[in-house]
Amino acid sequence: MNPTLSHLFRYAREALKDTCSEAEIPDLCRIICMDVFQLTNIDIHLRKNEPLEESFANKFYAIVERLRTGEPVQYVIGSTEFDGRRFNLSRATLIPRPETAGLVEWAHACLRPGMRVLDIGTGSGCIAVSLACRCPGAHVDAVDIDPEAVAVARENAALNGAAVHFFVRDILRFEEDAWDSYDLIVSNPPYVRESEKAGMAPRVLDHEPARALFVPDGDPLLFYRAIARFGQRFLKPGGSLLFEINEALGDETAALLRAEGYTDVELRADYRGRQRMAGGKR
Repeated sequence: MNPTLSHLFRYAREALKDTCSEAEIPDLCRIICMDVFQLTNIDIHLRKNEPLEESFANKFYAIVERLRTGEPVQYVIGSTEFDGRRFNLSRATLIPRPETAGLVEWAHACLRPGMRVLDIGTGSGCIAVSLACRCPGAHVDAVDIDPEAVAVARENAALNGAAVHFFVRDILRFEEDAWDSYDLIVSNPPYVRESEKAGMAPRVLDHEPARALFVPDGDPLLFYRAIARFGQRFLKPGGSLLFEINEALGDETAALLRAEGYTDVELRADYRGRQRMAGGKR
């Protein structure tokens, strides 16, 4: 007899019990059913005891086996949701976090039609695409050092109907390229210190791109310094520079912005009350 959804969910609970928390497994099963098999929550409830096609069950088993290794579900299914939109992912792009949505909210509050915006270290393009969708009258550019990440970001702009201009650039060597001037610069650069690896989950360490995550302990703010100096050349007077930051380095990041000549410097908390954003004006 062919398996049912109820059978597959029981299989997942047993197979993933040593990899995921008990509360997480039903959510993973729902994500698989909704994102891979295009079922709704109502479908899952009403059809949980219906026999399934063998191909459906085999694909479910294969996905669970990948999850069993610790691979994040977002990479397994190849996409995730951010700011109410669907974003494709690859191993070259970080998985967008809820904390980054706070940065998008702050940037959107600064944005007006006709403004020029630059997203530095765009990754999947989640920030740039979200801002372009929220404010279609803005001109949004985005850069990343990784050509594969830029390719994924372009896909996501097309997927969401967003007008974003993408470029492969190294912000640590920004003097080598020609740039426009901007009203708003936003960035979620690498900020995790090498010494913080010990406290991170294996699913992050083993699967997400290290280059987009880690910085040396001896200079954890190197990207913030480079981008702040970039902003002093290419941010219009009165324009805003906004960052996602390491919560352990909030005061240091604010001090750096002041030292680089920014005014109205402030730190903001994320939805969990942690200092995860910093910004200032040129």
